[in-house]
Amino acid sequence: MEQKTSFLQVLDKINRGISQMKEALDAVHLFYRNGDIGMAYERALKLEERAEKTTLFTRALPAYTGNPCAAEAVDRVIKESIPVQIGFTSEGWFTVQFPALLPKKNAGSADYIRQFLYPAMNRFFQGKPPVRYKDCVLVIRHVYDRRRPERAMRDHDNIEINMVTDIVAMYVLPDDHPAVCSHYYCSTAGSEDRTEVYVVPKHDFPLWLIDEKTIPDKGVRLYENITL
Repeated sequence: MEQKTSFLQVLDKINRGISQMKEALDAVHLFYRNGDIGMAYERALKLEERAEKTTLFTRALPAYTGNPCAAEAVDRVIKESIPVQIGFTSEGWFTVQFPALLPKKNAGSADYIRQFLYPAMNRFFQGKPPVRYKDCVLVIRHVYDRRRPERAMRDHDNIEINMVTDIVAMYVLPDDHPAVCSHYYCSTAGSEDRTEVYVVPKHDFPLWLIDEKTIPDKGVRLYENITL
């Protein structure tokens, strides 16, 4: 009975989320048709926030049925829906790339990042020797879809990055303490929204800054194993 109640509670939250998404979507259409791009942008952010929250509930819903295979099945769907590219560049720099932007701080939950990034990192490093970069720079490169000129690039201090840095540090850094790792953030335009993370030894960082200007539109070529 308790399991049924929990399932219905989550289902109700999903229903409310879908209703709120529909309201936000209608508002986006209304303001855009009336030529108010500023308000259309604000409502679009609301739509995105509500969609993220609703997605988290939909990911949890199968587990409330009590099916022992639910978590594995959801992970498989996430893996297929959000492809994460992980590997090493020819220079030996560790890199993660995924087709999504990081959320704005205080605007929805960043848990959805953990739900696709952590399993992807775990799969990649299974059977591999541990990798630990010391005295390095952790680079987060935000790539914005250039087909959406109405959307301004966000200030870097308004972007939630902690979830990503914590997961990356877990696998390739002793820790993300400033004595071990410096941070560098940059933004650019591309063919689609994407986030790229690089772990670069400090002595190589000037080279990365030069290479950044010529990073291919779909990201750099990655290798399964480190090639130092």
